[in-house]
Amino acid sequence: MRLRAWTDGASRGNPGDAGIGVIIKNDAGEVVLEERRYLGTVTNNQAEYTALIVCLEKVIAHADALQCDALAVFADSELMVKQLKGEYKVKDEGLKIHFARVKELLRTARFTFTISHVPRAQNKEADKLANEGIDFR
Repeated sequence: MRLRAWTDGASRGNPGDAGIGVIIKNDAGEVVLEERRYLGTVTNNQAEYTALIVCLEKVIAHADALQCDALAVFADSELMVKQLKGEYKVKDEGLKIHFARVKELLRTARFTFTISHVPRAQNKEADKLANEGIDFR
């Protein structure tokens, strides 16, 4: 089964209070997993990567139950998407750790993975969850 996930990170202050939002849907468009979480004080880019990491960890942990053989992720962080596609170098030392974690997770994943940049307007559900993560800490 192909799953689609939308991830977002939010930081108020950059760095500032931050949260993540992840929503994962099956082929029928039904929500199978979602996550909102407060991160503490981090940058927006760190929050974006953390959202993707949490998404991957959740899908890997539940891959058998979800019958996942393909995961398509959509994120509004152009920087993160382009770094993961090899179009931009990862220069920030803090992001290098997150980048390495994503690559490590993908090496262990038993599903194919794609990531695409989407406009913020197409990522409203994950954005809402990320802001709830901050608000409801």
